[in-house]
Amino acid sequence: MEEQNPITGMKERRDRKVISHLQQYAPVWMIEEEDIPNEDALQFNVVFYHAEYGWVTRRYRYDAFNDVLYYKGQVMISEEKALDLEDQPPYISAEMINTVNSYGG
Repeated sequence: MEEQNPITGMKERRDRKVISHLQQYAPVWMIEEEDIPNEDALQFNVVFYHAEYGWVTRRYRYDAFNDVLYYKGQVMISEEKALDLEDQPPYISAEMINTVNSYGG
């Protein structure tokens, strides 16, 4: 039996947690991702359109040992910068955008 890469396993567990949280904002693009194997953690930034704030980038840290997703802050970005991402496939896709019904978290 082939042994799975520990980083791959962390990313799979992270994705299960993150997608259920961020699906409300889809489409969502992951723009930065840092593996921190000595801490069993992943840190990453995502970009999406927020109904109240407009285009934002958010930083999260996923603690794989405890299976906890930490919100590390949010910064608004220009629409021009966000639209540059639309040429790339999103991390979380959506058939249609429905941020009106998002709970804002």
